[in-house]
Amino acid sequence: MAPERSSSGSTAPRDPGLALPVADRAGWGPVDLRAVDTVRVLAADAVQKTGNGHPGTAMSLAPLAYLLFQQVMRHDPADDQWLGRDRFVLSCGHTSLTLYIQLYLAGYGLEMEDLEALRTWGSATPGHPEYRHTRGVEITTGPLGQGMGAAVGMAMAARRERGLLDPDAAPGASPFDHRVYVVASDGDMMEGVASEAASLAGHQRLGGLVVFYDSNHISIEDDTDISFSEDVPARFAAYGWHVQTVDWTRTGDYVEDVDALLAAVEAAEEDRNRPSLIMLRTIIGWPAPTKRNTGKAHGAALGDDEVAGTKKLLGFDPEVSFAIEDEVLAHTRAVGERGRAAREQWQPGYESWRAANPERAALLDRLREQRLPEGWTEALPAFPADAKGMATRKASGEVLGALAPVLPELWGGSADLAGSNNTTMEGEPSFIPADRQTEEFKGGPYGRTLHFGIREHVMGAVLNGIALQSLTRPYGGTFLTFSDYMRPAVRLAALMKLPATYVWTHDSIGLGEDGPTHQPVEHLAALRAIPGLDVVRPGDANETVVCWRTILEHTDRPAGLVLTRQNLPVLDRADGVHAPAEGAARGAYILVEASGTAPDVILVATGSEVQIALDARKLLADEGLAVRVVSMPCREWFAEQPLSYQDEVLPPDVRARVSVEAAVGQGWRELVGDAGRIVSLEHYGASADYRRLYEEFGITAEAVAAAARGSIRDAVDVPRPGGRRDTSG
Repeated sequence: MAPERSSSGSTAPRDPGLALPVADRAGWGPVDLRAVDTVRVLAADAVQKTGNGHPGTAMSLAPLAYLLFQQVMRHDPADDQWLGRDRFVLSCGHTSLTLYIQLYLAGYGLEMEDLEALRTWGSATPGHPEYRHTRGVEITTGPLGQGMGAAVGMAMAARRERGLLDPDAAPGASPFDHRVYVVASDGDMMEGVASEAASLAGHQRLGGLVVFYDSNHISIEDDTDISFSEDVPARFAAYGWHVQTVDWTRTGDYVEDVDALLAAVEAAEEDRNRPSLIMLRTIIGWPAPTKRNTGKAHGAALGDDEVAGTKKLLGFDPEVSFAIEDEVLAHTRAVGERGRAAREQWQPGYESWRAANPERAALLDRLREQRLPEGWTEALPAFPADAKGMATRKASGEVLGALAPVLPELWGGSADLAGSNNTTMEGEPSFIPADRQTEEFKGGPYGRTLHFGIREHVMGAVLNGIALQSLTRPYGGTFLTFSDYMRPAVRLAALMKLPATYVWTHDSIGLGEDGPTHQPVEHLAALRAIPGLDVVRPGDANETVVCWRTILEHTDRPAGLVLTRQNLPVLDRADGVHAPAEGAARGAYILVEASGTAPDVILVATGSEVQIALDARKLLADEGLAVRVVSMPCREWFAEQPLSYQDEVLPPDVRARVSVEAAVGQGWRELVGDAGRIVSLEHYGASADYRRLYEEFGITAEAVAAAARGSIRDAVDVPRPGGRRDTSG
């Protein structure tokens, strides 16, 4: 049915059996109440029209969402990038209509047609909110708990940015002070990442973080009593949060006490030393006549009869879909005037800050443009040739230390593995409340070194939240094998195109004695399968420098820097044999060329296996074979190069190729071709010295040389799609 625009709107009065929201202190009049009821019917209509979705939570959270967007949050629909705005995170992204309808009512650019197009091709209203896709959406959410984790990162970033730009301002007096408001669900509270996030936020005393926990006791499997019975407020109190409960069912009837909710918000905002949890007890799907408080209201269209019944209860014409009265829309769009006034009130303080702090203002301008400072690469180290070598994790640490003075936006730490990941910039203070410093790590609230604790999953989500602030560049470290714990957050970073950097060390069986639980085998292939993630495995210390530089030059993607525990020779780049490490920036390059002729075979290696390929080349050269060695630190960067360059490095007419990587060979066939051989590790590792492991598992120069000979033989045979079908010879 066509949308209705009318000035009267209702066909009958609201059912007197439904208690009106208590909103005297909030100052709500009849138009506000009508606007909230309009939200409910629009949510029901949108899901009914598309035939699938999540109407119930958007209906029951209508008063909360309306209160936030119309009265509580500082925001300006005309400037969704205003530095002074509060941030809104819908952690329970399945109830996307909770956000979309408020963006429509507030005037962010969504219109009724967009609500009608919910979850359809090309619409501005996809099934879950998507960052960069819909104006006013601060973050992509959907996987439950991720919004909670990212919101903690946003709050941490706000504090760090204040420390960079305006550290001496009184609490609440800086133009950079803002709050992060989160709506979370029972499902968020069940996910482990949310627990990690809450623990870290309480430890960090993130007073700018306010979480609304919609406790409606319903999930897709209906009553959450079947799986979830803990006392969430008690848990958050134990984490060190300021905890309040607003129960709209406490009287035995369902009364939406907006005034109690507003009072809880104000109390939360007054507590600057603790994050706040406001548990809001609601009834999902309110006031649907038969499906309220059921799993059927959670994740499916209500049905025509139920939608019609809901409209009758609320005084809407059941025959009209997507109805909104002109008076209601004009009233809600007036938030734009209030937002503009708030921004105008904020502006003089901001201008005064700029005038008083010209150097910091210049830094802010550079950070907002995501522009690196002039001459920053001059600070990068260069490592002399060294046969004894250096672990690439150590080289990475040297890079971070060198960049600390010239890139104040670069900050990060480790999931309790700082000494192993080499992620601590020497001399830089820790990011921690002053009374929680330790003997080992000194710092303060504006410090630079992050300590995530043994919380890899939320580390990934926090990095997303920091990157979403768009002013600083975060990194976080752990062992590569534990990237499994981070994967959901890494995937979202790739989806949102966020410049987060993961420092993944102990990259293979080369970590040795810790054994197969800590030795990654399938991880490189699994991570390369994530679209938009750069997986970067440098072959020596100087490649590590170039790779760090290239990662920082990218602002539109995350990157995983995969580094060794064991020392690797630092190659002599001036010996006339080895090419400059600069080639690493292109993802792959000819490290050593075949002597004076077209190559008989090409050896392609990454990371620690580059040296094995070089040693294999010597064996083959002694047999009179012309061997090219290609170092390929990043397959994603190489794939972005012009085809002419790719063909220059890997000429199509040279079918004899060998890849060598101490991981599963999945994905390498496309580069080595049908005649190529793959030297890989197709099983788990063992506990022993890394040299013994490489020998026992056949990742040696001799094995690579044997594979090269076999590939040369196969290359003169007819093409065989898919390559050899056996592993002999």
